[in-house]
Amino acid sequence: MTLVMSTKRLVITMNTIGCVAAVGLFCTHSIEAGSFSVNTPLNTARAYHTATLLRDGTVLVAGGLGTNGALATAERYHPDTRTWASAGSMHYARQSHTAALLSNGTVLVAGGGDSPFAFGSGLTAEVYSPADDTWTVVGQLNSARWFSAALLLTNGQVLIIGGMDRNVNPVRTAELYEPVSQTWTYTGSMTNGRYDFTATLLPNGKVLVAGGNVTLFARPSAELYDPLSGNWSPTGNMPTVVAYHTATLMTNGSVLVAGGSTAGGHTQIFYATTGTWSNTASIRVARGEHTATLLPGGILLA
Repeated sequence: MTLVMSTKRLVITMNTIGCVAAVGLFCTHSIEAGSFSVNTPLNTARAYHTATLLRDGTVLVAGGLGTNGALATAERYHPDTRTWASAGSMHYARQSHTAALLSNGTVLVAGGGDSPFAFGSGLTAEVYSPADDTWTVVGQLNSARWFSAALLLTNGQVLIIGGMDRNVNPVRTAELYEPVSQTWTYTGSMTNGRYDFTATLLPNGKVLVAGGNVTLFARPSAELYDPLSGNWSPTGNMPTVVAYHTATLMTNGSVLVAGGSTAGGHTQIFYATTGTWSNTASIRVARGEHTATLLPGGILLA
């Protein structure tokens, strides 16, 4: 395996791949050999940005932290030509924000900061229209936040949860964005403020929030949000304290929480039908701030 990294690209080539510990495969059988090749680099080097798959198959990358601060620029990746094209710029530079694809195919971007420790754009929100390549400001959040989570609910609203406030404290509040009226309203607050957590939409329409940093320290707590009542309820403590982890909805409706800066290689499963947690097999290589992708056949790539 060959690995080459820079600020603009990541190149990996693999001649063989089974259950490879180096990339963390949860599997019971081998999968076909695959390879990565050098792709066209982005127009602008960026970190702490968002990437959203659009309905036409292109990918919108927005904002982030560049070499000279937060970015307002955006670009789209075209997989058919393997090229990047500049997209319309946002009204506000931001990094560590959230993005959610709305039911009508537009993209909501909200919160974040205009520098690593500032909140110039922490209250703002805007929507990107792929059809005309423009951004429209859509009101302001009720609470400035970064490192939060955003989820499209089954009713078409967007739920934005937690994060970090202007004083670098964990946020308890959550709010809803209504695309039709372009308004923000508070909904129920979590029991604990948290950031660096995960949020997962369950098959029953509820939202599972798990782990993260609570009052500046990682905690094993988890909560469920019910969109019908707007309330949060505890759903048992996780077996292992986690932050900077991943949470993946599996094909059987359970949620697999993997790794994290405090959990190392531990993994744990949440069973939505019973609201309970249990430990499961560990990752071979401890990792945090990683990614997890569910592949066909129920295999999870970390």
